[in-house]
Amino acid sequence: MSKLILLISAISFCFIPLALISGQTQNQIIIPRIKGTVTFDGLSNEAAWDGIKPFSLIQHTPNFGKEPTERTEILIAYDDDYFYVAGRLYDSEPSKILATSLKRDSDSPANDWFGIIIDTFNDKENAVGFFTTPSGLRWDGATSNDAQGDYPIETSWNTFWDVAVVQNESGWFVEMQIPFSSLRFQKDKERIVMGITSWRFIARKGERDIFPSIPSNWGYYSFWKPSQAQEVVFEGIQSQTPFYIAPYLLGGGGNTYGLNAFKTAYTKTDDSKYEGGMDLKYGLTSNLTLDATLNTDFAQVEADDQQINLTRFSLFFPEKRTFFQERASTFDFNFDDQNRLFHSRQIGINNGKPVRIYGGARIVGRIDEWDVGFLNMQTAPVQDVSSENFGVLRLRRRMFNPYSYAGGIVTSRLGNDGSFNTAYGLDGIFRVLGDEYVTLKWAQTFETNRGNRLFSLTPSRMLINWERRIFKGFNYSFSYSRSGEDFNPGIGFELRNNYSKYNSRIQYGWVPSEESLLLRTQIFFDSKIINNNDGYTESSEIGPGMIVTTKSVFYGELYIKRFFERVPETFQLSDQAEVPQGKYTFYDIEGWFNTPRQLPLSGHIYFEAGSFYDGQKYVVGTGSIWRASPNLDLNGSIVFNRIIFSKRNQDLTGVIAKLRALFMLDVKFSAAVFIQYNNMSDVIILNTRLRYNPAEGTDIYLVYNEVFNTDRSSAVPNLPFSNSRALLLKFTYTFTL
Repeated sequence: MSKLILLISAISFCFIPLALISGQTQNQIIIPRIKGTVTFDGLSNEAAWDGIKPFSLIQHTPNFGKEPTERTEILIAYDDDYFYVAGRLYDSEPSKILATSLKRDSDSPANDWFGIIIDTFNDKENAVGFFTTPSGLRWDGATSNDAQGDYPIETSWNTFWDVAVVQNESGWFVEMQIPFSSLRFQKDKERIVMGITSWRFIARKGERDIFPSIPSNWGYYSFWKPSQAQEVVFEGIQSQTPFYIAPYLLGGGGNTYGLNAFKTAYTKTDDSKYEGGMDLKYGLTSNLTLDATLNTDFAQVEADDQQINLTRFSLFFPEKRTFFQERASTFDFNFDDQNRLFHSRQIGINNGKPVRIYGGARIVGRIDEWDVGFLNMQTAPVQDVSSENFGVLRLRRRMFNPYSYAGGIVTSRLGNDGSFNTAYGLDGIFRVLGDEYVTLKWAQTFETNRGNRLFSLTPSRMLINWERRIFKGFNYSFSYSRSGEDFNPGIGFELRNNYSKYNSRIQYGWVPSEESLLLRTQIFFDSKIINNNDGYTESSEIGPGMIVTTKSVFYGELYIKRFFERVPETFQLSDQAEVPQGKYTFYDIEGWFNTPRQLPLSGHIYFEAGSFYDGQKYVVGTGSIWRASPNLDLNGSIVFNRIIFSKRNQDLTGVIAKLRALFMLDVKFSAAVFIQYNNMSDVIILNTRLRYNPAEGTDIYLVYNEVFNTDRSSAVPNLPFSNSRALLLKFTYTFTL
């Protein structure tokens, strides 16, 4: 096996020099300085905009290259302080313009949209976006890895900017003011080169019009790819170093129930909470930002989504805390599946419960040619875990061409009791020719009471991947990864260890002609084989699949899969069902269907049916979103899991039901209710949040959480009606210095 690894690595590195000839040159556009004063009203009809030449758009979808069906003018300009964007979005049927939400950062496709994506470092890989709708809501987000992946957009990224919108009988009109102090960029003498993409989405037609001309050859998120952006030049912008201090005050109370000392009854414990803390943001340079936090609190964060675990491995929960979400891609060092060397949920969470974070700091940006990420956090002791320090240092730089990178990462988890876990990783993503990319990753961990031998395979992790990054036509991805027996990322996530994995996808994608009802179609064959490091197959999953999207944006997926599992020891699915030790081969069919999400009422259905170890599995899930008005959204879903082991007279019925309701008085005030039911845990979880956001950086949250028991008689003594409840008020105000 080691010879195979060395051979693949050697072949990969031999092709890397081809990257030297795979770059491309692009004509740059000089962005004009605005002349005069902008009246910030959305209309862009004052003299200051005279002489600013609009950009020409073409259809991105549904019919790439065709003229837009509605007239659109996009104007971009700047002065010493602001990046200005104006959109004149004419519409021949203004009564049909859609604006179904008022919520900050709503991403509903049932809105008309307009905005701009900016690759501020012109690195062809990362970008930030600023968008709005006819209701005037603000949406900002970021992408990384050239918008590759299932959902490559990070919606939690927020910054200071403003937008004005007007809707009238001619259409709708937008002006954006984005402070240069809110953008990190790199100067070359007096010139700054960025990449921009701007588009308009007409919801009722499912039409996206775009500048520059970008086809959908790379799949749905082609319109987000920084590598396809138009290079533009700004001249004479001076570096600005913003300084924001955002203290918060939090107060409230609640109670929890626990067994008394004799375990004969549940007693209530009241708890009050009054505290404060502070976040700080400082622009060290035009391309480097410091974020610091003191006594960090995440009381306003939405509850985790409930899941039912039908595997013998741990569940993965995504990060929802804003401090860790912002610019999270800077610290990415991911392997296969959800495995990663750094997962921020290891900080400030223990066994699913919050741990006090004393404070910490993060620096992200660029120093010369290096992308830099630094994070350090200190947590309080909890139960049998001492106070801990968490550290991450990430460095990357462009190599060979604008689309290839190499770098490294170091992580540390140090306990006040002397325990430690550290790791380092080296990685590279290389565009070798055209759309061919090679990814190489190596990592190693060291911890208390281990041998900790440098370059040993036992505590190491590696990944080699070759892929063709394009949707249209024939494409593929082949990867090999290995996890050693002692590999243990102390602030990462590892689904399983001590295995080797071979993963491949061979795919063909179509972008049909204008006459077709289909927007894009792909068929593929997936293969995943996981061996333990003794050479035995531990798990495998193989089979074909198909994904179809219509021009009216109906969407469907279908998979047929063959599974093999070698179960080393019996594991529990529930109190009523288990999977015994043994070897199992089973099959299933899975499907997913979505109605167009730009409709006021949309829905989906998911199904899965087939054998499951030595039994059968049937899963049906359905959900819908009703955008009743711009002021009210309702989102509900329910999933039924039915497992039957008839030979062993065991079964399992798992139900997860969720209901989200969002009321928006205007773009500043919203009320959200999230209710979840999990019959496996016999609980109903209620999460209610009222938010008043009068200006960027100022927030008032009123949060009410409660966990109810639905089967009180399942234990002796009987469970209380409520496990816990809390009511908290949080106020944050940002000072600009």
